[in-house]
Amino acid sequence: MSKIAFVFPGQGSQKVGMGQDVAAEYKEAQAVYTAADAKLGYAITDIMKDGPIELLTKSENAQPALVSTSVAILRALETYGVKADFVAGHSLGEYSALVAGGYLTAEDAIHLVHRRGKLMEAAVPNGQGAMAAVLGLDREALGAITQSVTAAGDDVQLANLNCPGQIVISGTVAGVEKAGEQAKEAGAKRVMPLAVSGPFHSKLMVPAAEDFRAELAQVTFQDGAIPVVQNVDAQATTDKTAIPEKLVQQIYSPVLWEDIVTNLIEQGVDTFVEIGSGKVLSGLIKKINRDVTILAAGDVASVQEVAEQLKEAKQ
Repeated sequence: MSKIAFVFPGQGSQKVGMGQDVAAEYKEAQAVYTAADAKLGYAITDIMKDGPIELLTKSENAQPALVSTSVAILRALETYGVKADFVAGHSLGEYSALVAGGYLTAEDAIHLVHRRGKLMEAAVPNGQGAMAAVLGLDREALGAITQSVTAAGDDVQLANLNCPGQIVISGTVAGVEKAGEQAKEAGAKRVMPLAVSGPFHSKLMVPAAEDFRAELAQVTFQDGAIPVVQNVDAQATTDKTAIPEKLVQQIYSPVLWEDIVTNLIEQGVDTFVEIGSGKVLSGLIKKINRDVTILAAGDVASVQEVAEQLKEAKQ
């Protein structure tokens, strides 16, 4: 019998109009959006529906918007009786995974990521941090470069280990530039600066992480029903007491996405379902392992199609 993992995208997957047709079709999805507006105290759904994209892309809006959309689509998918054996999310997507696994309510997750987005935006003055995607260099070689640049006085580190040959680095502007130059000298095919508002998943985010600890302390984590594979160690857990501290660490630690997917496959997962806006994770998973089945649920048509395929996979 097939083992299924539900996976959820992170920041960067937002787009104006996401999730709107699903909310119009499924009352369970609309209920998530209604609850999001009520919890946040402003109409995040209007920003999702009408934009502009610049406003939606601000971390304090993008993060709750993406979690709301992923959970709304999840609730639509659940109406067909489909279930996952594991859940995981990329960075911000881990909060959607925690809702899917039963560890957090949707309202608490949406509140937390709104606060998380604000703290991450405020942690480093605008223009002082940067991120870049490095293509075609392995993690050992790139890790050695970032450690050398950091030791010389310009902070930079591995931020997202996405798939073989695609790693994001994050840190000070000078650190990212120097590491990028050295990466090209070491054989990297390309180094692409990312349009982000801060050096996420770098040590420069430690102040934001420490402030976020207080936010997490105000939320009750529940006993989950589905193992969640967390970003910081790529290990499956159902221990609700260990989850909050790992969410603190996640803000300044690398996202071990390649390791998460590899570990899930080793646990017997042969079907991955990306739930939410876009298909970024589907592309990464395909580069990690071409033998697994990869599905994506992001609109009404794909929700229905995925539900049918999952029912067949479980038979």
